[in-house]
Amino acid sequence: MKVALASPPFPSSIQDGLTWTEKLTKEAASQQAAIICFPESYIPGYPGMGYSPEERTPEKLQSALNSVCAIAAENKIAIIMPLDWYAAEGLLNVAFVIDANGQVLGYQTKNQLDPTEDVMWVPGTTRSIFEIDGVKIGITICHEGFRYPESVRWAAQQDAKIVFFPHFVGSNAEGVLPKEWGSIESPYYEKAVMLRAMENTIFVGSSNYASKYPEAASSLIAPDGRCVVHGEYGKPGVVVADIDVSLATGLLAKRFKNWLYV
Repeated sequence: MKVALASPPFPSSIQDGLTWTEKLTKEAASQQAAIICFPESYIPGYPGMGYSPEERTPEKLQSALNSVCAIAAENKIAIIMPLDWYAAEGLLNVAFVIDANGQVLGYQTKNQLDPTEDVMWVPGTTRSIFEIDGVKIGITICHEGFRYPESVRWAAQQDAKIVFFPHFVGSNAEGVLPKEWGSIESPYYEKAVMLRAMENTIFVGSSNYASKYPEAASSLIAPDGRCVVHGEYGKPGVVVADIDVSLATGLLAKRFKNWLYV
């Protein structure tokens, strides 16, 4: 399976986000990727990025989702698109999965919010597995995967071969531009993504914004913890790589004795 990880800039509006979605999706499709993943809350953008509050209305979010479905169908590629989404319980942070025909397969909610996000969204309560081209995939969103490894282990125990990890860490205002992936001087995020792959014996594909001062690169990690490919720090773009799904055995995840910790 060939997978793509997008590193777009902060969107200034829904339309700006859709423009970058189309651009990066076309680039991934031209390299025969089967699926592309975008960063957390990409439509309309993570709160505080500067777009107008009017961007986050149910009607505009639904219209944006329809546009992403059309982009997927036009380019014959599956898309993981994180959006804000209104449900009966309130505003959720979700990641939609859209297949290569433009059909919505469902979405994964962010169930473990960062404490600072309690005023932004309500937490979800369910976990889901999706299937693209016969390959089972899982999704964990930002803080949830960094600090709650159970979210990834659950997917691996359901035979997910790859868990996608849309997130947002970094800033356009202050910080440093990393020079080396996994550096001891960098925040722990890349190391956490590596561990989620190793401790479950699966692939993990993370997608982050290309901010001026990103705290992690978009990265594809192999089941042995090796970084297969990562994006260029601070530069918008997409990385594409083949994965051999037979290597994602889920061995360590499936040896975990759940009943000992109930």
